[in-house]
Amino acid sequence: QQGSATLVCLASGGFPSAWRLGWKVGGSSSSSGVSHSLEVLGGDAHYSWSSTLSLPADQWRKAGSVSCEASLNGQSPVTQSLDPDHCSE
Repeated sequence: QQGSATLVCLASGGFPSAWRLGWKVGGSSSSSGVSHSLEVLGGDAHYSWSSTLSLPADQWRKAGSVSCEASLNGQSPVTQSLDPDHCSE
């Protein structure tokens, strides 16, 4: 079965601009299939970013969970997770 899953993580309202977005697939850090936007400075003097993760459909279904993490200089990351079992195809 062919196909892919594309996930987009959007972070907004951050300051300073040194925040980074990263992905975990099945609990392990992943950089394959990842692209990042440059930070955008908003009118409120805070920043927004996005990161896109593309996974082959079979890897997406087997992942268990996929998480986007926003982190700043070694502080505890802010994490949002998605369970493939709770998504429609």
